[in-house]
Amino acid sequence: MAPAATSSLPTAPHDLTGPISRDIFPDGLKTTGQHPPLYDHITPFENFPKQITGPTVWKAEEYRENPEKWTHVFTQDQIDELSSASDAFLASKTPLTGISKTNFKLPNLAAYLHELRADLIDGKGFILFKGFPVEKWGNHKSAVAYMGLGTYLGYFVSQNSRGHVLGHVKDLGEDSTQIDKVRIYRTNARQYFHADDSDIVGLLCIAKALEGGESDLVSSHHVYNTLAIERPDVLKTLTEPIWYFDRKGETSKGQDEYIRTSVMYLERGGKGRVYTKWDPYYVRSLGRFSDAGIIPPLSDAQQEALRVLEETCVRLSLHMILDIGDIQFLSNAHVLHARTAYTDHAPPAPRRHLMRLWLATPENEGGWKLPFWDSNEKKRGGIQVDDQAPVALLDAE
Repeated sequence: MAPAATSSLPTAPHDLTGPISRDIFPDGLKTTGQHPPLYDHITPFENFPKQITGPTVWKAEEYRENPEKWTHVFTQDQIDELSSASDAFLASKTPLTGISKTNFKLPNLAAYLHELRADLIDGKGFILFKGFPVEKWGNHKSAVAYMGLGTYLGYFVSQNSRGHVLGHVKDLGEDSTQIDKVRIYRTNARQYFHADDSDIVGLLCIAKALEGGESDLVSSHHVYNTLAIERPDVLKTLTEPIWYFDRKGETSKGQDEYIRTSVMYLERGGKGRVYTKWDPYYVRSLGRFSDAGIIPPLSDAQQEALRVLEETCVRLSLHMILDIGDIQFLSNAHVLHARTAYTDHAPPAPRRHLMRLWLATPENEGGWKLPFWDSNEKKRGGIQVDDQAPVALLDAE
């Protein structure tokens, strides 16, 4: 039996840091962070499926003219329930980083969110909520309601070295050409198709750009099937553990500045689904190491795979526009997403602003069985630097 098909749980390659201090981590959970895969669980290409079937394989034309299939407008009762839960949480004086299902009660909405979570993990993998009253509630109450909603879909994880568990996608004037240092979400540049370092990503629109900043998403399983027919050579290259991903300095003591992995790999055991972990900015930014001969430069086959993967995603993608008060949730396991470049309104109008959540879904709670040591940790993935405490600011810094 191939290693990736074994049912044993991965184990940590090192000792964890011991008891979690609630003074630092108010919910008692710590983001595990980025790690290399378990290489003996990486499966050779010949063991991958010839074709993927099921609800995770969808085509844009199925949804383009049928927004009711992927859009949910909050009812007034649902807004009232979110409002009441938010007011109770605010009155408790609990830090926002301590929010959880136990202190953010949604007795009626919970059942719907449970079904949605299953559809995100194992179904089409995306949803657009409309009608979230951000302008009426303001940033603080909106953040509480948004994070509270998110706790029913997964466990929030840190998104950067600063410990941000409530992220802010906003142009801070950083140089988007400095891709070895700058995270693109802090600029107004185009984001190519990618997946974030979490199981689910959420985006709440607080303010829109003057133009651009629109969203595209694609089923990576539809992309897989298309490549299997059109470019099996590219697909094979994407499954090989020859890719290096930059960590842009967001490392704990003793960790490497990059990770060697594959782009597509198989889930362990039972379902053996194809998981895609990809961000071209993190691959192209490694010149400082390849120029020094520390890691190999991208081969011609890898350069071709970069080009073909992006072009295929663009060709097969579903376009989506987020208005103020819209929330997009999508799976990072089998959906890739992108963003067009944008231009903000002139001051004093607010800049484009999205609040972002990264959510983890451990395997013993229905998440995919990933070939990483932390597959069964509640806050698997994300970015954790040493004992950096979680932070939930109400705006970008």
